[in-house]
Amino acid sequence: MIHPIRIAPSILAADFSKLGQEVRDVVDAGADWVHLDVMDGHFVPNITFGPDIIKSLRPYTDATFDCHLMIAPADPFLEAFAKAGCDILTVHAEAGPHLHRSLQTVRALGKRAGVSLNPATPESTIEYMLDAVDLILVMTVNPGFGGQKFIAEMEEKIRRIRAMVGDRPIEIEVDGGVTPETAGAVAGAGSNVLVAGSAVFKGGSVEAYRGAIAAIRAAAETGRG
Repeated sequence: MIHPIRIAPSILAADFSKLGQEVRDVVDAGADWVHLDVMDGHFVPNITFGPDIIKSLRPYTDATFDCHLMIAPADPFLEAFAKAGCDILTVHAEAGPHLHRSLQTVRALGKRAGVSLNPATPESTIEYMLDAVDLILVMTVNPGFGGQKFIAEMEEKIRRIRAMVGDRPIEIEVDGGVTPETAGAVAGAGSNVLVAGSAVFKGGSVEAYRGAIAAIRAAAETGRG
């Protein structure tokens, strides 16, 4: 199944002093989804925001809220993030012992279920979960901080996941080091959702965001061929 290219700017790189406006601006600039990086200081070495912040952002746009839960445990908080307005809830395969239960819970909440893999985690970890997921998020940096360099070995991992997914209607997302220079390779390998933080928000204006999003999208479309 061929999904459209989607650009999902990560608000981790936005100006937190005007976060609602940043969300509105980046969607006006052409973003397809808004990527929400939730970090707990435990699963990853950083702390960002929780469901109350997301709830406060929800009125600023109707765009898909793509929530990436870098927290452990995740299960006790799934309902809170669902009620906050997230459309996709992505949990890490490494964050708990009962991944299938977590994915079932997300779907029972009426949300799309995603699973994320750290760079060192093999794709075989989720081989038996494929019929329970709507999205696979491939980390192309080690999670926790924005602005890191893309790990080139992940391109082949994306390719293997694409082959493993087959004709299932699963979207493949990449997060980490996505720029116009790397977008073509990850799209060519089989991903269709590209998360970009600093590559989008570094400009600080709607026009800059629009140019950055367009450049990433064009590179991805070209890479896909």
